[in-house]
Amino acid sequence: MTLFDDGLATSRSSAPLAVRMRPRSLDEVVGQERALAPGSPLRTLLTAAGDSPVVSVILWGPPGTGKTTLASLLSEGSGRAFVELSAVTAGVKDVRAVIERARDSLAMHSRGTVLFIDEVHRFSKSQQDALLPAVENGWVTLIAATTENPNFSVIAPLLSRSVVVSLSPLTDQHVEDLLRRALV
Repeated sequence: MTLFDDGLATSRSSAPLAVRMRPRSLDEVVGQERALAPGSPLRTLLTAAGDSPVVSVILWGPPGTGKTTLASLLSEGSGRAFVELSAVTAGVKDVRAVIERARDSLAMHSRGTVLFIDEVHRFSKSQQDALLPAVENGWVTLIAATTENPNFSVIAPLLSRSVVVSLSPLTDQHVEDLLRRALV
């Protein structure tokens, strides 16, 4: 079961429209060919294993470009645990709890954790500061999503430890392709 399974649908065709439209693999993602090109930071994150250095990523793009989906697929494909927080509702206490669980998982099971923070631009400077030790020490792989320019909305120390990936808005053709997939 993945993050987006509803647990009740017996087939994709009977699932809600949003579930039918959601890509199940990176190969099904439309509109982000440049961001997913071979050798790109996202592909590197997917293939990094074991002691390989893992890069944290800030996904920057307009709503509906697949930031949450990409984070989930990257986590699933890399074998890392996936934890999602929304900067709208989470605080430093939530961030620290996730980091502590990630450190334990890494120490006891050698399993990394992808910490996905949606709307990271809504975190205050002190909330973003709380992420620094975990990113610096590799306790979590941070994938942060923002619709705001990260050069102005993400603190410089966090920005310097991450790769910013700009996502493109979907074209009419991309939306048509997604609708066709949902109808199948």
